[in-house]
Amino acid sequence: MLSLFMKFKKEKGTLEELVLEIQKGDLEKQNELIEQYKPFIAKTVSSVCKRYIDEQDDEFSIGLIAFNEAIEKYSIDKGSSLLSFAELIIKRKVIDYIRKESKNQTTINFERLDQEGEEHSQSKIEANLSIDEYNRFIEQAQRKEEILYYRKVLKEFGLSFEELIEQSPKHMDARKNAIKVAKALIENEDLKELFFKKKKLPIKQLEKIVSVSRKTIERNRKYIVSMAIILAGDYVYLKEYIKGVLES
Repeated sequence: MLSLFMKFKKEKGTLEELVLEIQKGDLEKQNELIEQYKPFIAKTVSSVCKRYIDEQDDEFSIGLIAFNEAIEKYSIDKGSSLLSFAELIIKRKVIDYIRKESKNQTTINFERLDQEGEEHSQSKIEANLSIDEYNRFIEQAQRKEEILYYRKVLKEFGLSFEELIEQSPKHMDARKNAIKVAKALIENEDLKELFFKKKKLPIKQLEKIVSVSRKTIERNRKYIVSMAIILAGDYVYLKEYIKGVLES
């Protein structure tokens, strides 16, 4: 028996196109697709938890909800691959779940320490330090997953993360102007759609809506492309970088 995706592929096209069809309201196809990709969900969740995960685990339920969210939120500006986008969302949600569970357990421990008296204050300090260290670890994990996903999307535009670092504008004003051009691009729905469809910067059209010369746009093309991808996507930490540049 053919899977839903294989059937759709024979008839119409890609998994991403199937998802766009599902978003029109076909709940039956949505449930069938989720059922079909349960092994992918389990594998993705297991990679975060560093242990085997099956459908009985709470973490799997979190992954299931996240995959469903990825189906509902997917659009062309998330990158061409639904599964790459879904992987980011699943890992982010599972990491958040682990963080919350750890926080709840710590709260219980603190209550016990308070009841046992002041002689345990040192233990409480050590517990606090341990939480801070754990939170830093979780944040690093989230940043890593976000950058891995960003690398995949950059690759679709023929760019690499290393190349971006090397070719970023040297001067702060130049970076600010490039980000403003990227923002203008993303705020224009027609240009944004063209940008993600063609995987190219629509320089001729962009030149008409920004007060920056064509030469400047072309010189900073790669940086503008990279910033536009961040502005349009689900990048929690990378958007902080953009905010920092604009506020400096």
